[in-house]
Amino acid sequence: MNPSKQLALIAREIVACRRCPRLRAHCAEVARVKRAAYREERYWGKPVPGFGDPLAWLLLVGLAPGAHGANRTGRMFTGDRSGEWLYGELHRQGLSTAPRSERATDPLTLCGVYVTAAARCAPPGNKPAPVELDRCRGYLVAEMRALTRVRVRLALGRIAFDAILKSRRALGLPDLAPKPGFAHGAAVPLPEGGWLLASYHPSQQNTSTGKLTLGMWRGVFDQARELAEQ
Repeated sequence: MNPSKQLALIAREIVACRRCPRLRAHCAEVARVKRAAYREERYWGKPVPGFGDPLAWLLLVGLAPGAHGANRTGRMFTGDRSGEWLYGELHRQGLSTAPRSERATDPLTLCGVYVTAAARCAPPGNKPAPVELDRCRGYLVAEMRALTRVRVRLALGRIAFDAILKSRRALGLPDLAPKPGFAHGAAVPLPEGGWLLASYHPSQQNTSTGKLTLGMWRGVFDQARELAEQ
């Protein structure tokens, strides 16, 4: 089966997922109550599938959908400040046809990159429980199996970093020894080829406090390109 069909099947499974009752209830409640600014909009309110190019060289893994971002729009990193940072930089890199992603019906397309997350439902307090991450990991494993051309796996935050490491084991790939630690800009060569690269997540908390600056953010994508070309 070609990657496009594989990813489409995975997406359908994700949207229909009911593995985590707490997360499903939270997403539905957020979609019911809404934020005042989006009162007239219809929220997605379901698990959010990955999005991007089936032939991607760059796999980007975040934490989870934002309550009023992807949980509202139905597309990863869409409709919130994190998405503004992400799609703005992807456009600068020539990997996105537009610098903003407002909703899933936008004509925006990605070239060379696939965007996904460790958890597919917006969690309360933006903190999925370990058991919920475990239940969701199979979807990331399936996406990693389907995306056969990926050269760089970019983890946005420590939870995404750990999710990639644990997914490797499920794919039958060797553990990395010693286990790499998470640090912004840390690049780990993988024994099967390619790289694992880490970045702070472009959350508003990180970007507003200066923990993640625009220069740091742009630099990690420049680094990803350099690694892919090695």
